Amino acid sequence: MPEVKANSHFRLMSLTLWLRDVFFPPMKKLQKAGLKPGDQVLDFGCGPGSFSLAAAHIVGQTGKVHALDIHPLSVQRVKRRTDKKGLQNIDTISSDRATGLTDQSVDFVILNDVLHEVDDPDVVLTELHRILKPEGILFFSDHHLSEKDILTKLTQKGLFRYSRKGYRAHLFSKSL
Repeated sequence: MPEVKANSHFRLMSLTLWLRDVFFPPMKKLQKAGLKPGDQVLDFGCGPGSFSLAAAHIVGQTGKVHALDIHPLSVQRVKRRTDKKGLQNIDTISSDRATGLTDQSVDFVILNDVLHEVDDPDVVLTELHRILKPEGILFFSDHHLSEKDILTKLTQKGLFRYSRKGYRAHLFSKSL
Protein backbone atom coordinates (compact mmCIF):
# COMPACT_ATOMS: atom_id res chain seq x y z
CA MET A 1 0.00 0.00 0.00
CA PRO A 2 2.82 2.54 0.60
CA GLU A 3 3.76 2.35 -3.10
CA VAL A 4 0.21 3.29 -4.12
CA LYS A 5 0.35 6.28 -1.76
CA ALA A 6 3.76 7.33 -3.17
CA ASN A 7 2.44 7.03 -6.74
CA SER A 8 -0.65 9.10 -5.89
CA HIS A 9 1.47 11.75 -4.19
CA PHE A 10 3.80 11.87 -7.21
CA ARG A 11 0.89 12.28 -9.62
CA LEU A 12 -0.60 15.09 -7.53
CA MET A 13 2.79 16.80 -7.32
CA SER A 14 3.25 16.45 -11.08
CA LEU A 15 -0.13 18.05 -11.76
CA THR A 16 0.65 20.94 -9.40
CA LEU A 17 4.02 21.53 -11.08
CA TRP A 18 2.44 21.34 -14.53
CA LEU A 19 0.02 24.12 -13.53
CA ARG A 20 2.92 26.19 -12.15
CA ASP A 21 4.81 25.75 -15.41
CA VAL A 22 1.83 26.93 -17.47
CA PHE A 23 1.78 30.27 -15.63
CA PHE A 24 5.53 30.60 -15.03
CA PRO A 25 7.35 28.75 -17.85
CA PRO A 26 10.73 27.28 -16.84
CA MET A 27 12.21 28.24 -20.22
CA LYS A 28 11.57 31.92 -19.53
CA LYS A 29 13.02 31.71 -16.01
CA LEU A 30 16.19 29.96 -17.19
CA GLN A 31 16.78 32.26 -20.15
CA LYS A 32 16.43 35.35 -17.97
CA ALA A 33 18.84 33.80 -15.45
CA GLY A 34 21.56 33.50 -18.09
CA LEU A 35 21.48 29.84 -19.13
CA LYS A 36 23.00 29.61 -22.60
CA PRO A 37 23.88 27.15 -25.37
CA GLY A 38 26.74 24.83 -24.49
CA ASP A 39 26.27 25.07 -20.71
CA GLN A 40 26.64 22.04 -18.46
CA VAL A 41 23.64 21.93 -16.09
CA LEU A 42 22.59 20.08 -12.95
CA ASP A 43 18.88 20.11 -12.10
CA PHE A 44 19.05 19.05 -8.44
CA GLY A 45 15.68 17.64 -7.32
CA CYS A 46 14.38 17.60 -10.88
CA GLY A 47 10.93 16.18 -10.10
CA PRO A 48 9.08 15.33 -13.32
CA GLY A 49 11.65 17.26 -15.34
CA SER A 50 10.09 20.49 -16.55
CA PHE A 51 13.24 22.51 -15.78
CA SER A 52 15.49 19.73 -17.11
CA LEU A 53 13.69 19.64 -20.45
CA ALA A 54 13.61 23.43 -20.75
CA ALA A 55 17.33 23.54 -19.95
CA ALA A 56 18.04 20.84 -22.55
CA HIS A 57 16.41 22.95 -25.25
CA ILE A 58 18.39 26.04 -24.23
CA VAL A 59 21.83 24.39 -23.95
CA GLY A 60 21.35 22.48 -27.20
CA GLN A 61 23.47 19.59 -28.43
CA THR A 62 26.70 21.20 -27.28
CA GLY A 63 25.42 21.33 -23.69
CA LYS A 64 24.40 18.70 -21.18
CA VAL A 65 21.73 18.44 -18.48
CA HIS A 66 22.05 16.13 -15.49
CA ALA A 67 18.62 15.57 -13.90
CA LEU A 68 18.98 14.34 -10.30
CA ASP A 69 16.22 13.19 -7.96
CA ILE A 70 15.85 10.87 -4.99
CA HIS A 71 12.40 9.70 -6.12
CA PRO A 72 12.52 6.80 -8.63
CA LEU A 73 9.26 7.95 -10.26
CA SER A 74 10.83 11.34 -11.00
CA VAL A 75 13.84 9.75 -12.67
CA GLN A 76 11.57 7.43 -14.68
CA ARG A 77 9.37 10.35 -15.76
CA VAL A 78 12.36 12.37 -16.95
CA LYS A 79 13.66 9.38 -18.93
CA ARG A 80 10.25 8.86 -20.58
CA ARG A 81 9.85 12.54 -21.43
CA THR A 82 13.41 12.71 -22.76
CA ASP A 83 12.88 9.66 -24.97
CA LYS A 84 9.52 10.94 -26.21
CA LYS A 85 11.05 14.29 -27.23
CA GLY A 86 14.16 12.64 -28.69
CA LEU A 87 16.53 14.64 -26.50
CA GLN A 88 20.07 13.28 -26.42
CA ASN A 89 21.56 15.81 -24.01
CA ILE A 90 19.91 14.75 -20.73
CA ASP A 91 21.06 12.05 -18.36
CA THR A 92 19.45 11.08 -15.07
CA ILE A 93 20.99 10.54 -11.66
CA SER A 94 19.15 8.68 -8.92
CA SER A 95 20.54 10.06 -5.65
CA ASP A 96 19.65 12.00 -2.54
CA ARG A 97 22.80 14.15 -2.40
CA ALA A 98 25.87 12.86 -4.21
CA THR A 99 25.91 13.92 -7.85
CA GLY A 100 28.80 11.77 -9.05
CA LEU A 101 29.94 14.73 -11.16
CA THR A 102 33.53 15.91 -11.23
CA ASP A 103 34.79 19.01 -9.44
CA GLN A 104 34.01 22.30 -11.17
CA SER A 105 32.26 20.64 -14.11
CA VAL A 106 28.91 22.46 -14.08
CA ASP A 107 28.10 25.96 -15.36
CA PHE A 108 24.57 26.22 -14.02
CA VAL A 109 22.81 24.53 -11.08
CA ILE A 110 19.03 24.55 -10.79
CA LEU A 111 17.83 24.22 -7.20
CA ASN A 112 14.12 24.79 -7.63
CA ASP A 113 11.63 24.28 -4.81
CA VAL A 114 13.57 21.50 -3.09
CA LEU A 115 15.88 22.82 -0.35
CA HIS A 116 13.05 23.02 2.20
CA GLU A 117 12.65 19.22 1.89
CA VAL A 118 16.33 18.33 2.33
CA ASP A 119 17.37 16.84 5.69
CA ASP A 120 20.84 18.38 5.68
CA PRO A 121 20.97 21.42 3.37
CA ASP A 122 24.63 22.12 4.20
CA VAL A 123 25.68 18.77 2.70
CA VAL A 124 23.75 19.53 -0.49
CA LEU A 125 25.11 23.06 -0.77
CA THR A 126 28.67 21.79 -0.22
CA GLU A 127 28.20 19.28 -3.06
CA LEU A 128 26.79 21.97 -5.36
CA HIS A 129 29.71 24.27 -4.51
CA ARG A 130 32.14 21.45 -5.34
CA ILE A 131 30.74 20.79 -8.82
CA LEU A 132 30.02 24.40 -9.82
CA LYS A 133 32.63 26.15 -11.96
CA PRO A 134 34.13 29.33 -10.47
CA GLU A 135 32.05 31.51 -12.81
CA GLY A 136 28.97 29.29 -12.51
CA ILE A 137 25.42 30.25 -11.53
CA LEU A 138 23.23 28.75 -8.82
CA PHE A 139 19.58 29.32 -9.77
CA PHE A 140 17.53 29.12 -6.58
CA SER A 141 13.80 29.30 -6.05
CA ASP A 142 11.77 27.96 -3.13
CA HIS A 143 8.39 29.47 -2.34
CA HIS A 144 8.41 27.69 1.03
CA LEU A 145 11.18 29.99 2.29
CA SER A 146 11.17 33.72 2.92
CA GLU A 147 13.64 35.90 1.03
CA LYS A 148 15.57 36.43 4.28
CA ASP A 149 15.77 32.66 4.87
CA ILE A 150 16.93 32.09 1.30
CA LEU A 151 19.73 34.63 1.58
CA THR A 152 20.79 33.30 4.99
CA LYS A 153 20.74 29.61 4.02
CA LEU A 154 22.73 30.12 0.85
CA THR A 155 25.33 32.57 2.09
CA GLN A 156 25.89 31.75 5.79
CA LYS A 157 28.59 29.11 5.20
CA GLY A 158 30.46 31.30 2.70
CA LEU A 159 29.94 28.90 -0.21
CA PHE A 160 27.82 31.25 -2.33
CA ARG A 161 27.43 34.98 -2.87
CA TYR A 162 24.16 36.63 -3.76
CA SER A 163 24.34 37.94 -7.35
CA ARG A 164 20.90 39.23 -8.23
CA LYS A 165 17.23 38.55 -8.25
CA GLY A 166 16.08 36.86 -11.43
CA TYR A 167 12.62 36.20 -12.81
CA ARG A 168 10.93 34.42 -9.87
CA ALA A 169 14.31 33.18 -8.61
CA HIS A 170 17.47 34.26 -6.83
CA LEU A 171 20.84 33.89 -8.50
CA PHE A 172 24.03 33.11 -6.62
CA SER A 173 27.65 32.79 -7.65
CA LYS A 174 30.27 30.52 -6.20
CA SER A 175 32.47 32.00 -3.50
CA LEU A 176 36.09 31.14 -4.15
